[in-house]
Amino acid sequence: MILFSNGSETANLVASSGLLQQSWNANSDLYENSDPNERLRFQVYSQGNYNILAFVTSSWTLQADQADLASSSTFKEDFPVFEFLCSKKHPTFAINKATIFLFASYHDKLLPLKNQLCQVSKDNPLIITGHSLGGSIASLFTLWMLDSMDLTKTKRPLCITFGSPLLGDSSLQKAIFQYQTWNSCFLHVVTSLDPVPRIFMHHIPVHQKGVYKPFGTFLICSESGSACFEDPDSILELLVATASYGAQSQNPYESVPLVDYGRVVENLFNRTFLMDTIELPAWAAQPFEAGIIRQLRAIGVALSQHQQQQKINIINLVNREKRVISKKSFNPSKKLNDMKINMAYLEWYKKWSKDQKTGYYDVYKKKLNEWDIKVEGFKKDLTNYWIDMVKEVENKPQKEGAAFRTRWLFGGTNYRRMVEPLDIAEYYKEKKPNYETQGRSDHYIKLEEWQKEEKKSESNPNNLKKEKVSSILTIDSCFWAKVEEAIILCNLLKTEKFGAEEKMNKLKDFENHVWGLLTNYEVSPEIFLPESSFMKWWKDWKPYTRTLGSSFTSPLHDFIESGAHVEYDRGNWSPPIYYQLL
Repeated sequence: MILFSNGSETANLVASSGLLQQSWNANSDLYENSDPNERLRFQVYSQGNYNILAFVTSSWTLQADQADLASSSTFKEDFPVFEFLCSKKHPTFAINKATIFLFASYHDKLLPLKNQLCQVSKDNPLIITGHSLGGSIASLFTLWMLDSMDLTKTKRPLCITFGSPLLGDSSLQKAIFQYQTWNSCFLHVVTSLDPVPRIFMHHIPVHQKGVYKPFGTFLICSESGSACFEDPDSILELLVATASYGAQSQNPYESVPLVDYGRVVENLFNRTFLMDTIELPAWAAQPFEAGIIRQLRAIGVALSQHQQQQKINIINLVNREKRVISKKSFNPSKKLNDMKINMAYLEWYKKWSKDQKTGYYDVYKKKLNEWDIKVEGFKKDLTNYWIDMVKEVENKPQKEGAAFRTRWLFGGTNYRRMVEPLDIAEYYKEKKPNYETQGRSDHYIKLEEWQKEEKKSESNPNNLKKEKVSSILTIDSCFWAKVEEAIILCNLLKTEKFGAEEKMNKLKDFENHVWGLLTNYEVSPEIFLPESSFMKWWKDWKPYTRTLGSSFTSPLHDFIESGAHVEYDRGNWSPPIYYQLL
């Protein structure tokens, strides 16, 4: 696949669409025709087939202490509006203190507006815009709306900010970036003449230096051109590299002349961006590298005179932007289809193993056939995929993570029940003990916890399970680990008298667990194949079932010795009434 760095093309598209002019005009009108003493001003402008919501703030709201960050943990009790952005990996995040406090003070006025716009946006697209600190408020309002919207039924809002300072820390950036549909809703227009977008990069307390991170797409403009970048580290570097002398030297907390973004967007609209007229170094012949160089030249970034250093700088930018593209192009649905093919091979392997009178688990444990090696590859691909999917869920904001989890849980549950027994086989083949407490992967634990919470895959009635019993996967994906531990306990009973009662009680518990699975048709009938590890355990345990006395009944003994497991395999068995009443 050939990658293109198309930031210049993206800049052309948004600039030529007229949306930038309309958005800036709304900000400009709000400055001119609203109460200048109001700290936060906002208004909805109808543009026919879409609406624009604009935010601006009074110039005096920029104070010298406004670089401080406020952790979400400090305001979650009094103002938990943005708790949905938290995830297990990022349980807290930080937002610029002045912005969140200003937003909170207007919350009651903004709430009915948000509810109204969520309804209107089902039919008419919404652009949310703001200038300077108003742009930060616009970003928060957009996030607030995104959490309330069903994006499968509602058009996504587009947030366009002009000269907005950075809003929050890396945890906020990562929370938004983990959900690409959200990240793509933000376009930040920045000019080289404006110091405000750069203030929190330099004028923050020493102990907080470097914590601000951008999110969304940045349209960076200079007198010579413009370009778009999405990687946060690249944006930070370019904000510094593109700052004009005036923007670098001004104190943004003092009275700063309003940058005329109207002129900036008009220039963008009229300008033809520099594309193929520059000479490229020989090593930059690839489309993506060439595109990065063109963008840097377009915004007036001076490249190193030393070719090797220039090459290093470009390669760093290229790699970061490629990672962004790779993340954006991650398509779980397409990848899941590939994983279904691997699952189909494993299902065939399971059927073939049954024909060998040994069973899926034990055939793989022995690994005597060429197919066992192929299955190992399928297992590895599936495991890597589902480990990534579990991480994807945990990294997402809470609401999106829960929705994502529900959507993919059926596939994850089938994977766990099909593949975890193979991991267990490898584990005990290496003579390791206690798989469930010492060897189990976290992603299996998470998938099982989520499945239990949903309780959807357990809702099938017994009649349906009976019809499919020959192909069912054992509900307990750690079943074979329990079998292996039961075998170990039986061996210890033969050689150790100390602690015999405790071992017997554990073995009774295991038998009861097996019986519970059988009565609900939740265990694969292949466990009764002659060469299976389960039947090996049963041969060792069966003599004990006759000597346990009247206090312990063994329905499993009657089940196996009477041949009822044959009827179970056919889906014709039901627990005897006597045992149902126990």
